[in-house]
Amino acid sequence: MEEKQILCVGLVVLDIISVVDKYPEEDTDRRCLSQRWQRGGNASNSCTVLSLLGAPCAFMGSLAPGHVADFILDDLRRYSVDLHYVVFQTMGSVPVSMVIINEANGSRTILHAYRNLPDVSAKDFEKVDLTRFKWIHIESSNREGRMSQTGRQCPAGPELPALPQGRNALEQVKMLQRIEQHNARQPPEQKIQVSVEVEKPREELFQLFGYGDMVFVSKDVAKHFGFRSSAEALRGLYGRVRKGATLICAWAEEGADALGPDGQLIHSDAFPPPRVVDTLGAGDTFNASVIFSLSQGKSIQEALRFGCQVAGKKCGLQGYDGIV
Repeated sequence: MEEKQILCVGLVVLDIISVVDKYPEEDTDRRCLSQRWQRGGNASNSCTVLSLLGAPCAFMGSLAPGHVADFILDDLRRYSVDLHYVVFQTMGSVPVSMVIINEANGSRTILHAYRNLPDVSAKDFEKVDLTRFKWIHIESSNREGRMSQTGRQCPAGPELPALPQGRNALEQVKMLQRIEQHNARQPPEQKIQVSVEVEKPREELFQLFGYGDMVFVSKDVAKHFGFRSSAEALRGLYGRVRKGATLICAWAEEGADALGPDGQLIHSDAFPPPRVVDTLGAGDTFNASVIFSLSQGKSIQEALRFGCQVAGKKCGLQGYDGIV
């Protein structure tokens, strides 16, 4: 019998990455050390990591036809990611992120242009054969208006209307409800494990806390609520998750914590590399590594530690090749 896959639903973007020896001052002209195109987006990055770890995985997200999409699809194929559920849209363009990586400390600064590409919808998700998957990870996204993913507004052009606020969060809720309905008809060993990532501090996305067996909440969202550590955030936000769920929060160099229904706080230290080179996608690497470990039957303590180890190794590399 064919091994069931892990499906990641969310964004794919083109990252145009410039590596510099130090962060440039405003209104200056500098040379970069190197520049490259790289496939990005949270769910897309997580597929890369899952594939490198040896998990059969599939990506579901939106693309618009053209040479950028060709580049992205070729790269996904290079990592043997199943593309059966990629949705080609008839409006908009593939989002682009301009990324500056400071070689001195590995920091990444991102300017994101949304470019009016619609997200996949609940109707698209109805076409997914849920029996093919053992785990589904949904990245909460809400690309409304012309607001960048980093909070920087990047003009996307006036020719296309903005999406209504919160629209895609509601679509994602419908996707999650479909999985719940499917699971209700399955014996325990056939139920799909579900994880949700709440990354952006936007009110309309917070309803997604109430879905999923695992909920990954970002440091940015935790700080938005006024929390000063991952442990504090988990205790403060756990009431938002559904009964029996586990809430996970990574806090960069301070490691990561998890809180489950037994009320026990579980911690893993960070595993920083000898030299931090590139932190772009470190959070996506952590999420994917935790999902991989849990899907292999490991404990939450083992999964947290593994996630921190792989994310730490990634921070010592440009890109993802070499994390295993």
